[in-house]
Amino acid sequence: MALSRFWAYIIVCSVVYIFFMLLSGRLYTLGSMVNGKQNDALIVSEISSADLQQKDTSLYQKIVAFKTSGYAVGDTTYNLQDNGTIDICVGKQAADGIFATCKNTITDIWLPLIGYLTFFCGLLNLLSDSNATSKLAKLLNPFFIKIFPELHEGHPAFGFMTMNFAANFLGLDNAATPFGLKAMESLQQSNTDKDKASNSQIMFLCLHAAGLTLIPTSIIGYRAAQHAANPADIMIPCIITSFVGTLSAMVFVSIKQRINLINFVVMGFFVVVSAVIGLLLFYVNRLSGIEKFHFTGNLSNAVLLVIIFLIVGYCLLHEKIFTQNGTNIFDSFINGAKDGFTTGLRVLPYMIAMLVALSIFRNSGLMNIVMNGLTAVMQIFNVDPQIIQAIPVALMRPFSAGGARGFMLDAMKAYGPDSLAGQLSCLFQGAAETTFYVLALYFGSVNVKETRYTLWIMLLVDLVCVLTAIAVCKMYF
Repeated sequence: MALSRFWAYIIVCSVVYIFFMLLSGRLYTLGSMVNGKQNDALIVSEISSADLQQKDTSLYQKIVAFKTSGYAVGDTTYNLQDNGTIDICVGKQAADGIFATCKNTITDIWLPLIGYLTFFCGLLNLLSDSNATSKLAKLLNPFFIKIFPELHEGHPAFGFMTMNFAANFLGLDNAATPFGLKAMESLQQSNTDKDKASNSQIMFLCLHAAGLTLIPTSIIGYRAAQHAANPADIMIPCIITSFVGTLSAMVFVSIKQRINLINFVVMGFFVVVSAVIGLLLFYVNRLSGIEKFHFTGNLSNAVLLVIIFLIVGYCLLHEKIFTQNGTNIFDSFINGAKDGFTTGLRVLPYMIAMLVALSIFRNSGLMNIVMNGLTAVMQIFNVDPQIIQAIPVALMRPFSAGGARGFMLDAMKAYGPDSLAGQLSCLFQGAAETTFYVLALYFGSVNVKETRYTLWIMLLVDLVCVLTAIAVCKMYF
């Protein structure tokens, strides 16, 4: 219900504000809202080339000379159109318009996702048909049964959740999504009310969104591209922040669901995870800047290859199981891949619905008003200006990964990748999740309509990650 209302409210409020801006003369055209593309020049007025030629011949000649690229004077750009009209533009469009968002959602997000789903769901079907999932579930049963008390021992979702958490842990976002969607489907089978999110689904999704990350591969790559002195120096703060976020998600959901986390199994698990993280950090800190970047990049990719190798290798060793079931390894993979494709078809409407709403919200200017308001409040409380400079990334991250990425790159370009603002913006990007998109994608994949308190806990975890990131950056850098 909360997600449904949020979706409806931002569309209605954004459209009302757009028409208010148009009628008050502060918005010249609605075309950019519908047909425009991100970073397109925003038209503030138009003039015929004949009128401008009479008023300012010199300016007209310069505009004609720069017809292909546009003639810029300060913040103003003049674009000569084929019909003889000259568009006078100031600023750039914040996000793709409605039609462009629909198109790009399919070409840039959905089609690649279909490919990932097709391949990894094929691998997951191999795990299922070879009975490896049930064995993995039994191995992890002592821990999972404590935080998912609704599920029976050895539930198949345990195996899928393990693969999802492992992929997130290693920064393999493309692999994590198919594993997560399969986990949600498995949890849905045990859900007594198919329209309402179960306790187990809420716990899983909040833990997934917290995203305990060991190797923020993409963030390290962006920092390297911006010529950071040590691109991998963000690794330790990102691990600490995501670890605190994961603990917070587990505690918040456990309080709501009245789950007792004070027991030997859960506490022991986190001690072991902490020890593994500590040992890896100790090793990584002994490497030079280039060696860190090389090691972290290879580790995540190597683990992915090892996972693929182990799955296929295990199936070869237990090929008789497939034979007994009247199939073979390749056919089992193909059947799973088909299931991945149908899952991709099912989630597309939810993706487009959420991304179009967020596009309208950003292009209307309401998001900037919210950000500017929060910035003004922080200035009143004398918050460090460099923290304020990175806050747009934190505010954008729950709504749009692409928008937050743009703010992060802008912060690194404007203030430097090794400044507090540059480092903090990277941490906000790497230690948080696109909350509203994840909710729509995962619950949409299983047709859950009532998400209950999931949204509010995920937003609360986002806030914890922001506060932790600020504290860690202040201490570490």
